Amino acid sequence: MSSAAQSSENALNGPVWVVVPTYNEAANVPELAEELFGLGNRDLWLCIVDDGSPDGTADVARGLSSRYEDRIDVIEREGKQGLGTAYVAGFARALDRGANLIVQMDADLSHSPKYVPEMLRLLERCDVVVGSRYALGGGADAEWSSKRRTLSSFANGAIRAVTGVKVRDVTSGFKTFRATVLQDIDLNSFRCAGFGFQAEMAYACQRKGRRIEEFPIVFMERRRGDSKMSIGIMLEALWRLSLLRLRRN
Repeated sequence: MSSAAQSSENALNGPVWVVVPTYNEAANVPELAEELFGLGNRDLWLCIVDDGSPDGTADVARGLSSRYEDRIDVIEREGKQGLGTAYVAGFARALDRGANLIVQMDADLSHSPKYVPEMLRLLERCDVVVGSRYALGGGADAEWSSKRRTLSSFANGAIRAVTGVKVRDVTSGFKTFRATVLQDIDLNSFRCAGFGFQAEMAYACQRKGRRIEEFPIVFMERRRGDSKMSIGIMLEALWRLSLLRLRRN
């Protein structure tokens, strides 16, 4: 085996960290943990980044850890500081603990853990995998309303036009990364603290020349709790990303 091939193989054999930002997801975290650890990967860790959830999400996650050999790490922050900053905190923790592969996903089970093994395997030939509703074979839950579908489609089209990102599901929050990708990006320079973080990450990876593949997923309606998405959040992201593109051109 060549040294390059051996290096690539080694990069895929180390710890996998799954980073999940939460706010009032106490009802979903136990099922998410059960499904993730049920995948059978003995080197998988779950990092919950909680923004001071009033429903005790952080306490629930900590209480579950002993059930899974203490492989749940909880970062508890004061107040709602934003989705993007939660991911930055989680990625930093994962890299500090020696993660070779990093997964980002939602806590509400709209991203099915069943896709994680294949999305990790695809990193053998690329640097980033995006769980995509808009790749061939992907889609959304039949329970999604026409309003949600329209909002998602418009957001993706508008953000792609503004940023020039080629990923079709640019707003996807379901991704897998080689650790080297995140080590090579200055995440503290990101401008989008909320929903736009997903597109800004795709933009940063594309600018770095990283190999990005989209993997078809079916995005499910959340099983419990309320969605945090709104047209106001989407328009704010579009505005911030427009300024980002202007500054970097």
